[in-house]
Amino acid sequence: MKKVIALTLALMMTLALAACGSSDSGSSAPAPAASAAPSGTASEPADADGTFTTVTEGKFTVGMECAYAPFNWTQLEQTETAVDIGSASFADGYDVVVGKYIADKLGLELVVKPIAWEGLEPAVNNGEIDAIIAGMTATPERAENVDFTTPYYESKMVIIVRGDSDLVNVTDIQELSGKKVQGQTNTLYDTVIDQIEGVDHVTSLATYPLMVAALQNKEVDALTAELPVAVGVVTSNPDLKYVEFEPDKGFQADTSVSIAVKKGNSALLEAVQGALDSADEETRQQWMIDATNRQPSQE
Repeated sequence: MKKVIALTLALMMTLALAACGSSDSGSSAPAPAASAAPSGTASEPADADGTFTTVTEGKFTVGMECAYAPFNWTQLEQTETAVDIGSASFADGYDVVVGKYIADKLGLELVVKPIAWEGLEPAVNNGEIDAIIAGMTATPERAENVDFTTPYYESKMVIIVRGDSDLVNVTDIQELSGKKVQGQTNTLYDTVIDQIEGVDHVTSLATYPLMVAALQNKEVDALTAELPVAVGVVTSNPDLKYVEFEPDKGFQADTSVSIAVKKGNSALLEAVQGALDSADEETRQQWMIDATNRQPSQE
């Protein structure tokens, strides 16, 4: 594995500082790591001088489900925002746009690898991918296995119900007591269901299309979801509605999502964080609006 040596870059920075007198901003600290060209397959997280390596030279390889719209999905058409994932398929969505932005800032090409949810953390720690960008919340349990950036999106937790259900007007999660409620497997949206006293916590399912089918077939009364996902589901299924709760009456949970890298890979984490910080909140919100508008049907 070739390693990037930052001596030349450091010399150039020294000359630049001498000419200018001082640095413009402390926020540019990640730039040296980002501007150094990443090298080939990494056996170590980073060099002592702060440069970073990636799984494949010149590429930023990201794992996601490619099945969690509007964050990420699979489509058959090549579009401006989509990335080729092989088998005549393309990945698109909010996470893909975020990944492209970071890759561009680091001078790399984005590669997306479709990976099942439960395989994402092993993949990043085994060196299969550089990062997880998959609508993942930085829970304390996950933080024991991977390192996270600060959140790149803040969501809201809601429920999805049938439009003809008496649950369309609930304002408090405790009104779901005795109801059959379902969440997605191995996610926060499944574990929070137990905050409802007396709930009938139905066995989770792996994907929202499966969950939507269960709801429409009256096997369950409600699904938990984050707002962008719920918007997509009800747009594709007019017979369903999503319900928001009154302040302090909803689920108590962190609904922010962050990017994960291999545990201890501080140089890559710093570079990714620096790139992420350069996109302001308004820009990130617009990315989500655009992704929600172009997401595929979830029937």
